[in-house]
Amino acid sequence: MGLQTTAVAVPGTSSSSSGWPVSRGYAWIVFALSFGLLLSDYMSRQVLNAVFPMLKDDWLLSDARLGSLSGVVALMVGLLTFPLSLVADRWGRVRSLLFAAVTWSLATLGCALAANYGQMFTARLIVGVGEAAYGSVGIAVVLSVFPIAMRATLSGAFIAGGAFGSVLGVSIGGAVADQFGWRWAFGAMGLFGLLLAAVYGIVVTEKRLRPRADTDADTDTDTAETADAAEDTEAAPPARLRALLPRLFSSVSVISAYVGSGLQLFTAGSLISWLPSYFNRYYDLPTAKAGAAAGVFILLIGVGMVLGGIASDRISRTAPIRKWGVAIGCSLGSLVLLLAAFHLPTGPLQLALLAAGALLTAGSAGPAAAMVANLTPVAISATAFATLTLANSLLGLAPGPSVTGALADRMGLLGALRIVPFVALAATVAFLIGRRWYDRDLLRITGIAPVAEPKELAVTEAEEAEVSS
Repeated sequence: MGLQTTAVAVPGTSSSSSGWPVSRGYAWIVFALSFGLLLSDYMSRQVLNAVFPMLKDDWLLSDARLGSLSGVVALMVGLLTFPLSLVADRWGRVRSLLFAAVTWSLATLGCALAANYGQMFTARLIVGVGEAAYGSVGIAVVLSVFPIAMRATLSGAFIAGGAFGSVLGVSIGGAVADQFGWRWAFGAMGLFGLLLAAVYGIVVTEKRLRPRADTDADTDTDTAETADAAEDTEAAPPARLRALLPRLFSSVSVISAYVGSGLQLFTAGSLISWLPSYFNRYYDLPTAKAGAAAGVFILLIGVGMVLGGIASDRISRTAPIRKWGVAIGCSLGSLVLLLAAFHLPTGPLQLALLAAGALLTAGSAGPAAAMVANLTPVAISATAFATLTLANSLLGLAPGPSVTGALADRMGLLGALRIVPFVALAATVAFLIGRRWYDRDLLRITGIAPVAEPKELAVTEAEEAEVSS
């Protein structure tokens, strides 16, 4: 699951917070088609996990090699998201999205035609190249045609879209593979992506995305404010940007947020890749049913990501430092629940604990993104989120499937899944360090003193009353 999608500032938006840059109907058409491509993105990425058992039998692959086929996509996404996003800004976002969709779809068809592991690995690598910039560029296109007040909702929908795409990729892929063979599973995903890309190219154009109010932007006060903000955050002079970029890593707490988020997603990436095989091997489910069962738990991982962000926002309204507590709670909770689940015999109790653990596994993603946003200047927020995506991929989503596969070759898949959750301990340590340094780093970077928690506020007020008396 990409888990990499984050809201980015959108240059060129000239609407007020309550206005529509384009017609309301066209905006929703753009959203639907962009959301469809997002589904195709994750379906193409995750269909592989549904057919692990078939590939293992047909090509006699080790679990380590199977894991590398999954991990290489996340690796390429992590490495290329930032540079390809910059290319998209220069080349044109719609053109870049079409190129990306066609690339990952053709590469997925290449997976269907692969004759051996080497060809499959190459095709999967190209899938990752195609998918690398879609999350950041796709959400930028969507946000540019909606009112500013709707951006948080739309960003959350895109996060959920990654989860839904992963579920569909595993579930539909498993069903197609069970009926027609694993090659048709890849073929169906590739053809779906090409069809969507063709429709997108016809309906969505750079010209139609231009705001209607561009010509009279100077007469609208809200528009002027938005333009000023865009100028400050997106059109900073190169010299200023060069001065700001070192602040991506200028504090202990922001580095801790990068590291903690990436490490915590190690377990999520492992579960997304290996749960279909787990249900196939230990619950004796055929490919289609194993994929459908895994899809439920993958969906829970995505839902947990969204709920973690919501809980973090609500709990930390009066004290931003509480975001760290949400991240720590999700890390420790997933560790305890998943360890307990994989040490129980197969059955309803194991599935219940596994579901609860899956719900918490990626719950730290939202709080981590918020902490990165708080600790970096607005002018480099997009770069900060790209750095977070890099950490999520290189520390979590890419090595998770590969390391789990290597461990499974030595001690069996169940043994590997009993070890993987311990990575959450390292994530917890990173979040604890970040929490310890957060207040002083926030004060040093922003010059704004953090809001004390309610108890601290009460003590402070009491001390001031004593002094005044």
